[in-house]
Amino acid sequence: MIVAAGGTVFRRAVRVTMDATADPTEESAVQHRRSRQHVVDMCRTMLARGYLKATEGNVSVRVPGHRLYAVTPSNYDYDRMRVEDICIVDFDGRHVPDDSGVELKPSIECGMHANIYRERPDVNAIVHTHQPYASALAFLRKPIPALTDEQVRFLGREVAIIDYAPSGTSFLARKVQKKVASGDNAFIIANHGVVAVGTDPDRAVFNMALLEKVSIAYLLALTSEAGKVHTIPTAIREIAFGKLRADEKRIAAQITEAVEPLRVPADEALPSANAVAADTTAGAAVGSDEAPGAESARLGYAISAYPDVDDVMRRLKALTAQPIRGLRHDALLDVLNYFDTKCRASKEITDRAKRRIPGGVQHNLAFNYPFPLAIEKAEGAYLVDRDGNTYIDFLQAGGPTILGSNYGPVNERVAEVVRDCGPVTGLFHEYELKLAEIIHRYMPHIQMYRSLGSGTEAVMAAVRGARAFTGKKMVIKVGGAYHGWSDTMVYGLRVPGTYRMNAKGIPFGATARTREAFPHDLGQLKRKLIENRLRGGTAAVVVEPVGPESGTRPAPRDFNAKVRELCDEFGALLIFDEVVTGFRLGLGGAAGYFGVTPDLTVLGKAVSGGYPMAGGVGGRADVMAVFGSGLDGRSGAHIQVGGTLSANPLSCAAGYFAIEEMARTGAPVIAGRAGDRLTRGLQRLIDSYGLPYVAYNQGSIVHLECSGVMLLDMRNPVKLLKENKARKRLMEQMGAAYTAHGIITLAGSRMYTSMADTDAVIDDALARFDQVFALVEGV
Repeated sequence: MIVAAGGTVFRRAVRVTMDATADPTEESAVQHRRSRQHVVDMCRTMLARGYLKATEGNVSVRVPGHRLYAVTPSNYDYDRMRVEDICIVDFDGRHVPDDSGVELKPSIECGMHANIYRERPDVNAIVHTHQPYASALAFLRKPIPALTDEQVRFLGREVAIIDYAPSGTSFLARKVQKKVASGDNAFIIANHGVVAVGTDPDRAVFNMALLEKVSIAYLLALTSEAGKVHTIPTAIREIAFGKLRADEKRIAAQITEAVEPLRVPADEALPSANAVAADTTAGAAVGSDEAPGAESARLGYAISAYPDVDDVMRRLKALTAQPIRGLRHDALLDVLNYFDTKCRASKEITDRAKRRIPGGVQHNLAFNYPFPLAIEKAEGAYLVDRDGNTYIDFLQAGGPTILGSNYGPVNERVAEVVRDCGPVTGLFHEYELKLAEIIHRYMPHIQMYRSLGSGTEAVMAAVRGARAFTGKKMVIKVGGAYHGWSDTMVYGLRVPGTYRMNAKGIPFGATARTREAFPHDLGQLKRKLIENRLRGGTAAVVVEPVGPESGTRPAPRDFNAKVRELCDEFGALLIFDEVVTGFRLGLGGAAGYFGVTPDLTVLGKAVSGGYPMAGGVGGRADVMAVFGSGLDGRSGAHIQVGGTLSANPLSCAAGYFAIEEMARTGAPVIAGRAGDRLTRGLQRLIDSYGLPYVAYNQGSIVHLECSGVMLLDMRNPVKLLKENKARKRLMEQMGAAYTAHGIITLAGSRMYTSMADTDAVIDDALARFDQVFALVEGV
């Protein structure tokens, strides 16, 4: 756990409540505990600084994601105040009692607080005190003009006087509401006291303290040279105030442009991976007489309930519409300090690597901000780096290790094969056939299978095979999807509508017959198919069945079926890229889950259980015949694909044994329930903190979007150019924060769960995410 150095008393107090040993469901004991804790911490800070005396004044904090706020009770000693003593009030000023057993009444000024929250969405905390120097001006009824740049920057153009009205009345509440609409952050209430507001509890306390500071200065100036107090130039005042209003608009957008978070009751039981793992009836021994494909359905799929795609996309659009919400500056410094002090051995070796390896790493997955980690050990759900730090592994090598990392039973059987024949012979080996047979058993639409070296090679082969089989040249992919790094398919990469912008070093001719359609836009896909008909026709449409980038833009439940219909209408082959989803969604893959039969399927990663040379293409026998390479290919239609190490005994045996183990253990379903538990827990935390983040999953593929950078596209190029770098940087920083708290993710936005992720592992991870979310700006 990171413990911040320095910072205010208030922030240190909050961090104590986020201790790693804390129960992440602790909020169930007291509703809205964190907002109440903020109120207690603010009171303690102001008592320590002498701004509050015993029971005078009142303090409140907005409850994130609700039309509620937490406020101090009426006539209660702040020095003795507990979290459960803080009252919850709605935005109409009505007390909302809970079942905590404490029956205290809220401050008589709760109507005033409610009016401010309704009027100012940027305000998340309010302080009302009777501090002495500002109160002196309340008796004089003298507003404070623009004395310093700092005052205007944080408090406003002037500290205005709010006309007198009796305490606790609706008259006073309305007068205050009218004044706060000005955008200023501090006010003097005639013959009463002061009100200071802030975008977060820390800022409200700061503004209150700054008000007292300028009140002292102004009173001294008045008594020293009456009538000769000079203010800053008007132009400077307006510049400083402009910065204040910009900040307020940015914070207000986080409220006004947000959607209501998913409500996850604190006492709701999370889905259990353990319960699925305990069901020993799930497995089936290889050799069953069941028809091909029947076993896949019986063994089940990782997705227990398909996400509501319309709702997910609505939330993702709301996320990208808002200003980014990242780590506080002091928290980011703590994260960077973790890497500097705890990961020195990793930095030393990866710095050395930059002298011999472009970028210092051999694969994009290995890079993380601020520098790559060097991993020494992987086992089950954990990774251990070169410095001895242990992490929960939600990267799982980019998805292939569904059984968990370094799975012993598979390793032992692979070692026996290697002892007998070595890793490669150059000639045929039994496990080439056994792998093809077991794939057909669980994915019967793969009538024939050709092993290759990687997913990239498999996509290249599938596209070439489709062109050879159909005699057509055009290929359509979904914008934003990644199908490897081949010349043909590095097109519309990650950002839909970017065409060749990510295709440096590739001749124009290589992508001349590649087209992209925007994600899930069936109308545009049909238009592309019509256009291609005029150019000789479309050979294939290539899709990731769950959506681009493993569902970062989740595909609607019926999307693949409709693409199948369009392919049939226009005589194009349908290619499923199941590099990630193959076996991860279940033994039947995405094709089995969605009930849609592609003509060709690309496999990779999981097809060799995480061992190297992981890739292949399979499908209909007549289409696959073109891969005969002149041996049994159709006359004039065979193509050339291959590789010395393709289908080597080590990789084929590893794939066969891994698939056997997945069937025996029910690993895809267990991993899927772990993903359900992780996702639901994250949704509970997001709701608790009132963050705009979005968490959803498709079984064991879990998405946690904090910046929405992957949702930007060329349909709004100005926003893309303006926000791409900042949102990408935020994603990297959040990924670093997760790492510093012991969690490895894919780029800070995607996670893969495995059979090794027990309920205890997931709950530990959720406690760590809890710590990270507590460090977000404005929390």
